[in-house]
Amino acid sequence: MLRKFLSLLIAITLLTASWGIVSAQTPDIKYFSETGHNVTGEFLTFYNSNPNATFLYGYPITEQFLSKDGKTVQYFQRARFEYVAENPAGQRVQLTLLGRQTYISAGALNVDNPFACRLYAETGFSVCFAFLEFFDQYGGVTQFGYPISGFEYHENKLVQYFEKARLEWQPWMLEGQRVAVSDLGRIYFDRLGEDPALLAPASPLDNAPIIVTSLQVRAFAWKAVTLASDNQLFFVIVQDQNGAPVANANCTAVVHWPNGVNDSTIIATNTTGIGIISLQFQNQPYGSLIYVDVNCSLNSLSGTTTTSFRIWY
Repeated sequence: MLRKFLSLLIAITLLTASWGIVSAQTPDIKYFSETGHNVTGEFLTFYNSNPNATFLYGYPITEQFLSKDGKTVQYFQRARFEYVAENPAGQRVQLTLLGRQTYISAGALNVDNPFACRLYAETGFSVCFAFLEFFDQYGGVTQFGYPISGFEYHENKLVQYFEKARLEWQPWMLEGQRVAVSDLGRIYFDRLGEDPALLAPASPLDNAPIIVTSLQVRAFAWKAVTLASDNQLFFVIVQDQNGAPVANANCTAVVHWPNGVNDSTIIATNTTGIGIISLQFQNQPYGSLIYVDVNCSLNSLSGTTTTSFRIWY
């Protein structure tokens, strides 16, 4: 009996320890490689509670911090979260009224159709057509607040302001995808005069791997002009979506010579995200502009750029 009791006690102890390990490995933190920022605690709970969070709020563009207006906040591409400590649990995270904070009238457009619009007496403005469909589909007044303008043109776009957001019409998109939420988060960040250093990417708080989601490729020639017979260097720089260097990207540079010949060179970037291409050439025509197309890839991602130099004499 004693042996059985000790065996049971050991089993319970091990099981309890394993629960503790699981809890320690699942902190209330999520790192967004897309923009290089963490979302934690009640801000993350609020973000995750909306099934369309990425679409409506975008990715975080800062960490959580004390804003210039004295509030604990975190900026996202299309929203700003505020923490209101005195509110009851589940209501402590609020959306900043970005629409009200950023709206400056550009002159209303005369659009009124009683069969395709809904008037909100609270503010005296209607929501109409595809904007009304989008408004209803993604949360209505709870998500966006009441309309505070009619249709207006801002930044060469047809838009409508709501208390918490701005909707815009994107006619180049596919049918059903032409209404989008504007990126007012960064606009309000700049308007409030927040510290630009807060936008710099941060390290993952949970040691999560940083995932490269896009490649930014740049290239430039060592010499803008060369002799007809000369040597040349090209520097290729590959960075991720947040400007961090990307190592081991495979790059192909194609040099287009005046006689129609194309020469290809393959290189890989080093740990600083840089690759160097060396060329030697003879008797190129004076005044010719030599183009170099560069394509870099990493896994399924790719990026391209073009640089050039001129044969001077």
